[in-house]
Amino acid sequence: MSVHVLDGATIVSFVEDDEAFTGSVHERFVLLDTDHNGVLSYAEMLKELQSLRVLETHFGIDVKTDPDELAHVYDDLFLLFDHDSNGSVDMEEFKAEMKQMMLAMADGLGFLPVQMALEENSLLMKAVERESTSLFKSSQV
Repeated sequence: MSVHVLDGATIVSFVEDDEAFTGSVHERFVLLDTDHNGVLSYAEMLKELQSLRVLETHFGIDVKTDPDELAHVYDDLFLLFDHDSNGSVDMEEFKAEMKQMMLAMADGLGFLPVQMALEENSLLMKAVERESTSLFKSSQV
């Protein structure tokens, strides 16, 4: 993990760059697809959802969450990704939901820059790296 400064525009710009966004989402999808069958099962998605630790922290401090509540939240999140309700998530479903999540984060951040601890290879880190590369290239011109 490392700390970076970003704002909503950083994320929106990344999502609007179809090549960068699609490539990054595809990389993530391939990492999650551990059986290499081209779709994500609930078990494969569960690992990713659990890594987010959405309900297990409060302002960065671990809290005890009812396991049944966590299971219910993970079930509901999986259903958001599984648009056609066939029990698995294909690349297009994954990309569409990741786009919605990223744009929601951008909306929440707004235009004021914030410091965030970002995990290596996360989509947010990819957005920051893309912005840094773009700024570096434009300063070289």
